[in-house]
Amino acid sequence: MSGDVQGLMLPGWLAERYDGAYADGKRFDPIQYLQCKLILKPDRFTSTHVFKEFARLVRHAAEATGVSYQHTPKLQERPEVREVLFLDTGAFHLYNHAFILRRRITYVDGFPVDDPEIVFKFRTTDMKLAQATDVRPRISGDYKIKFKIEMLPLKEHIGGVRRLLAHNVEFGLSQAPEADRLAMQSLGHMTLEELQHLFPPLELISCDGPDDVALVNQCIVEELMQDICKLDFGHHRHATANLALWRSRGDHHPFVGEFAYQLRFDGPDDFDPRAMALCERFFIELQQTAADWLSLTTTKTGAVYRLKGNPPQAHE
Repeated sequence: MSGDVQGLMLPGWLAERYDGAYADGKRFDPIQYLQCKLILKPDRFTSTHVFKEFARLVRHAAEATGVSYQHTPKLQERPEVREVLFLDTGAFHLYNHAFILRRRITYVDGFPVDDPEIVFKFRTTDMKLAQATDVRPRISGDYKIKFKIEMLPLKEHIGGVRRLLAHNVEFGLSQAPEADRLAMQSLGHMTLEELQHLFPPLELISCDGPDDVALVNQCIVEELMQDICKLDFGHHRHATANLALWRSRGDHHPFVGEFAYQLRFDGPDDFDPRAMALCERFFIELQQTAADWLSLTTTKTGAVYRLKGNPPQAHE
């Protein structure tokens, strides 16, 4: 991206929206979050010192672009540990149709805490399609919709931006119907047809083979994550940034890292173009500053699906 257009794409993306309603009359969900992500090479992650090392690069990029930077207290603590499991058929029917289903649980001092979190998402570059996809689950319990723009570097080279749209729903495992809850806990005895009942958008998938749903590539992801700083882009727009490493549980093989920060919006008009332009300039500056760290052609989820060298159809 050349200098004369930096800071122009993000406000335009945030303003893009379509009027419409789901089958029950509920209006299309609006964009609620902007999540900026840099996917990082895993070989850099050799100790917890790496989190402080990358924080220095973030601070340098912030100073170069006029973004306010402040360390978080958690930078001096141990990284948080979470377990992430992805579910799909053996032929990756969900992922090949741009859907992702995962279960995540937090550990403290080696023990699981809180309700395991279920996340179901649809990802695309098409705003109209993303808005029109109703991700609400068939459960009687509570759930939360998160409709995000994910901003990533270009795949071809550093110094630009591309977007993914992620229409997500999140809920605690305890909120799911008992049969589905037990199946998700055991990672067995669940079929695509049962998932289609729980998540209606999956009904468009026609299964041409075994429809048993199981752990993707038999991989249990161990996530080390640490908040490293607070970024303030002015005009009441700020974010906490974190750094994460994903590795396989058991052999602790690292396969992807990620730096990310997220801005929240109260509605489709709740953003200041000046703050968004600064956010974009910082994102591009950090790509230059951390160029040796970057992995441009994947996402964290994509890395899990490609662990065994059999890439599915990407929607990234």
